[in-house]
Amino acid sequence: MSFRKFNVLFLCTGNTARSVLAEGILRKLGAEHFNAFSAGSQPKGVVNPFALKVLAAQGFPADGYRSKSWDEFAGADAPNMDFVFTVCDSAAGEACPYWPGKPMSAHWGIEDPAAVEGTDAEKEQAFQTAFKFMKARISAFVALPLDTVDDMSLRGKLKDIGTMEGASK
Repeated sequence: MSFRKFNVLFLCTGNTARSVLAEGILRKLGAEHFNAFSAGSQPKGVVNPFALKVLAAQGFPADGYRSKSWDEFAGADAPNMDFVFTVCDSAAGEACPYWPGKPMSAHWGIEDPAAVEGTDAEKEQAFQTAFKFMKARISAFVALPLDTVDDMSLRGKLKDIGTMEGASK
């Protein structure tokens, strides 16, 4: 039996914080079974340094990220996505591009750590909190028996993951 990796795209508006955290977490926790990507509907062009700092501090990959448009993943030459997860409420409400292959999708909203104002310590704490909630979701996702669960059950499980502690809505 041949095995293929599943492609997973995390979407947010700016692709600077939550989607980057999710990509980094899945890169490590799901390296054997998943390819992780992130993008934004209106990318800001830079990754928030606190996202990279928190990833590195937690022992997750913190190199090679860039803020990019979701258009890069909607073209004919892009990898077909198996899963697409929105991680911010504004991206969840936007009209997404057509995703070849009709991937399963769910909303896993978490409060925006980049919106926190205050000291650098307070900002970093907000990113640590977002990391914790995202890691819990991705850990639950990676543990799913993807090879044995039917599509309807899987859709329900993906939705349930989005309502775990820390959900923004």
